[in-house]
Amino acid sequence: MRGEAADRLLRCAAVFLPAALPRDGRIAFWDPEGGADFTGADGGPFAAEPFTGGAPPGTGAREPSVTELTVVTRHGADGARRRTVPALLVSVTDALPLLAEARHRASAHPATRAWGAAALHALTLVARGRLLPGITAEDHDAWRAGPRDAEDIAHLRAVAAAMPSEGHAVPLDGTPLRLPEPRALIGSFLDAVADTLPRTPAAAPAMGAPFAAREAQDMSGARAWAVEVASGLDAGVRVSLRLDLSAYELFDSSGGSGKDPGDGEQDRDTHGAGTEGRARDGDTPGAERAGRERDTRKDPAATRHAAAAVTQVHSLADPTYVTDAAALWDGRAGEPFGPRARIDAVLALRRAARVWPPLERLLEQPVPDVLALTEDELYELIADAGPRLAAAGVTVHWPRELARSLTAAAVVRPAPGSATDGTSFFDAEQLFAFDWQLSLGEDRLTEAEMDTLAEAHRPIVRLRDQWVVVDPALVRKARKRELGLLDPVDALAVALTGSAEVDGEQVDAVPEGALAVLRARVLDEDATLPPPPGLDATLRDYQLRGLAWLDRMTSLGLGGCLADDMGLGKTITVIALHLHRAHTAPTLVVCPASLLGNWHREINRFAPGVPVRRFHGTDRDLSGTGPGFVLTTYGTMRSSAGQLAAHTWGLVVADEAQHVKNPHSSTARALRTIPAPARVALTGTPVENNLSELWALLDWTTPGLLGPLKAFRARHARIVENTGTAAGLGNDEAVERLSRLVRPFLLRRKKSDPGIAPELPPKTETDHPVFLTREQATLYEAAVRETMAFIEQSEGIARRGLIMKLLGSLKQICNHPAQYLKEEPTRLAGRSGKLALLDELLDTILAEDSSVLIFTQYVSMARLLAAHLASRAVPSQLLHGGTPVAERERMVDRFQSAEVPVFLLSLKAAGTGLNLTRAAHVIHYDRWWNPAVEEQATDRAYRIGQTQPVQVHRLIAEGTVEDRIGELLASKRALADAVLGSGEAALTELSDRDLADLVSLRRTS
Repeated sequence: MRGEAADRLLRCAAVFLPAALPRDGRIAFWDPEGGADFTGADGGPFAAEPFTGGAPPGTGAREPSVTELTVVTRHGADGARRRTVPALLVSVTDALPLLAEARHRASAHPATRAWGAAALHALTLVARGRLLPGITAEDHDAWRAGPRDAEDIAHLRAVAAAMPSEGHAVPLDGTPLRLPEPRALIGSFLDAVADTLPRTPAAAPAMGAPFAAREAQDMSGARAWAVEVASGLDAGVRVSLRLDLSAYELFDSSGGSGKDPGDGEQDRDTHGAGTEGRARDGDTPGAERAGRERDTRKDPAATRHAAAAVTQVHSLADPTYVTDAAALWDGRAGEPFGPRARIDAVLALRRAARVWPPLERLLEQPVPDVLALTEDELYELIADAGPRLAAAGVTVHWPRELARSLTAAAVVRPAPGSATDGTSFFDAEQLFAFDWQLSLGEDRLTEAEMDTLAEAHRPIVRLRDQWVVVDPALVRKARKRELGLLDPVDALAVALTGSAEVDGEQVDAVPEGALAVLRARVLDEDATLPPPPGLDATLRDYQLRGLAWLDRMTSLGLGGCLADDMGLGKTITVIALHLHRAHTAPTLVVCPASLLGNWHREINRFAPGVPVRRFHGTDRDLSGTGPGFVLTTYGTMRSSAGQLAAHTWGLVVADEAQHVKNPHSSTARALRTIPAPARVALTGTPVENNLSELWALLDWTTPGLLGPLKAFRARHARIVENTGTAAGLGNDEAVERLSRLVRPFLLRRKKSDPGIAPELPPKTETDHPVFLTREQATLYEAAVRETMAFIEQSEGIARRGLIMKLLGSLKQICNHPAQYLKEEPTRLAGRSGKLALLDELLDTILAEDSSVLIFTQYVSMARLLAAHLASRAVPSQLLHGGTPVAERERMVDRFQSAEVPVFLLSLKAAGTGLNLTRAAHVIHYDRWWNPAVEEQATDRAYRIGQTQPVQVHRLIAEGTVEDRIGELLASKRALADAVLGSGEAALTELSDRDLADLVSLRRTS
């Protein structure tokens, strides 16, 4: 319907007239003032022709017709009377577009606007597939709108509350005079829409007549089927189970059944609550419910019960209302629970019993209120039955103080009677105790408490004034806490990896005492050292960090492998280490013959005055060696191992240590015979072929660290080397475990590492000028013309406010007319130059399988973009200031894992604090006239961790204020500085002439 006819109808009041078949219901338009004439010149309905062709052919929808309608209107101060008024009857199909339009027409009658809100919600329900099959009283087919969730119910309740009396003015049949309740009438209207829209001309031929044809279909005998199909989906309630632990004596180390729960005592720490009206999930029930279980408990032969599950019923109409099933069955539940509540609750329990069969016992009771649980059943709820019930819509509420944080860790500590200060670790002749330690949260249990757990015979016990879930495996660990003794090497491996193997299973392990101190020192990456005296060179930051690491490892007597890339200065780092240690014994460097000269020159260059001796050639000699350097080759070391082993060394260094990667070679065996308080291996390739090479290096620097080679191959190497192949799938944990063990003893930096060669990938910034559509240009010029007239006549705060309003309006027009006009996202394409360019950019970006961030300072524009992308089937997500923190994190994870390629973000909410390095493109849909803010937003993608070039796109409406501000920022420094500091606020101080020059539209030829 268009033009004058639509305007006239929208000024009338609308009312829905239900019918026996929901799809036959009609909307009646009537004039409360009594002046409307619905007949046309030909005597027919004046609106018949303007409707868009009427209903589609074959739908059976009736054409508009004029009739006499009985309505009830106000009469006098408090009275009401019947009136007969002319009305135009319109089918639901024809009325929907008109009602939807009424929502945005200020001139529309309030009743018609209210029905417009109901119509939009009905369309939303249908679009969401919220349709249920139903059977009318006459056994005919009819779709119903449902199920409706809590948000639907709340919204429709608000629409009903706002419905004027004219919107439900047609009285019900009979006396006394009564009007239909708006909520009930709106419900009938939703059903009418649901029963109308699926019945298109093509539906019946494709699907068959029932629930597809307009004509009524006889469905006698199908009522039970319809009820079963809709069972639970349109229920007015849901059920949950509240676990009552206070009704039973759960902790009894003697294994007895404990106190009779029928005596009415409740645990002092439970939270009593009433069962009617508003209640909270998880409230503990009164003792009277436990009393219903007395008879079974008094029989000593009866199964011992561990808890009671109390059935709770929740109103979907008002989710704050919760009641126990007992209160619902005896009529104490109150108004929020309708007449079907009991039936719906039983149906919900029946469905839940298919998931967890013990609930069938509830259905055998006259009142399904309390279910006594055995210990096995309580274990099932704690394990997988609870989540399965939750998936079926039945939540299990545990007492609020129930603790599930009972954990066990294997603790390694010095055995009783031994002690160490944490240094010279491998020289300590000691053993380490290896025991289970149980903790409740962050607090460790005492030996007495662990003894108590060891004697537990219940799935839930009382411990430290709270209920605690007890896993049977934890009970076994409490009973057998001592795991044995470890030697220092094995203890260190356990401490570094944080795990140990117990009974063929990897478990968490925690070091204590001297072992914990040693672990902390080994892993202390924050320790720094100044350059040592006597070093004639400037060390880079990463070299200073390497020096600190080498000093830490050698001072602990542990040794290490410096595996930096070639050219990063391993030699100068070792020279600095020698100077820092200032040991009285010399440092022995074993290297390939080709490097002897280089070592000699580097020492003379960077540590002038430090003695250097070459132990090489026929006249080699160690006599008189002082605290300097001794250089030798691998060949000489092999042939003179005995002589070298007899000398005292402060440090032994193996350069290009891959020469001893074969542990069985004579060179490797000879090197192992040379004792030293600390050993350092230098290599750029710690592993070339297999992990046995790594074992060879680290077993020399830190003997025993990785255990015997055979055990290392079985425990680590074969598994890790096969990871990624069919033989090693799922062994990422083994890789991580080995990494945790090795990482403290091997330092490797690459030239590509951040801070070593600090270079990010390139970033390209492009300004994209876009045209304004004719609609945008018209709106833009009108906004400038109308607002400038007011600005020129204003001053002070009022003038500044008008300028800010104008700038905001112009930016919105440049974005999209729908944003400026505050329209719904029904028709967006073809109206904005920016949107057209955005589509082109996205087509290219997505074709490259790239990801993109789209920033806008307006949440309303972001919502329009989200709707537009959805219409194009482009996956996207929107983050704004109202996004909850948890959902914000999930969005970031989805984007970073490439689940969603397009991320829409409001600039203020997401311009800082996010790491979105998955994005290779950043699009600024509109300009924030402070470049620093835009750069912060861009840095969500262009930051440490970004490995791909980043393309930044700024969309700028050509010839507009956006274009002009860009020029000012680039060319006029004075104004640019002001804008940089104050953004739009600086522009409010411009003169009228400068402002007009800034905002006027410059059309390009």
